[in-house]
Amino acid sequence: MTKPSRRDFLKLTTTTLLTASGLIGLGGLIRFLDFQTDPVPKTEFDLGLASNYPLGSRTIIPEAPALLNHGQDGFTALSLVCTHLGCTVQEKPEGFTCPCHGSRFDEEGNVLRGPAQKQLKPLRIETTSGGHLILHNG
Repeated sequence: MTKPSRRDFLKLTTTTLLTASGLIGLGGLIRFLDFQTDPVPKTEFDLGLASNYPLGSRTIIPEAPALLNHGQDGFTALSLVCTHLGCTVQEKPEGFTCPCHGSRFDEEGNVLRGPAQKQLKPLRIETTSGGHLILHNG
């Protein structure tokens, strides 16, 4: 058996390293393209029968997160996601407070104290023909 020349050895080594690098890169690309993203968050919530919410009630819907109000004018809903950075606000006797950065909102969602600049977002409520309430959070 003859000894390979220095040039043949370097060519073989370079080809082997380039092939290995390409295969590793291709494997990374396949993993990147096959990445499973989180499922799209639900934007429609069936809240059940409208009769389950008496006149004057204020009900927190944690899975939305939202506040459902039943007033003289019908049903209204308010998002409980802070308009500053998206934390879920907490209900307090004087309105709502963001636990992340201290923004405060009144009972209608208007900003009382920042850093939030925008009021809490009103949400759409729909009543189906069967009497169910559907909350649209999106």
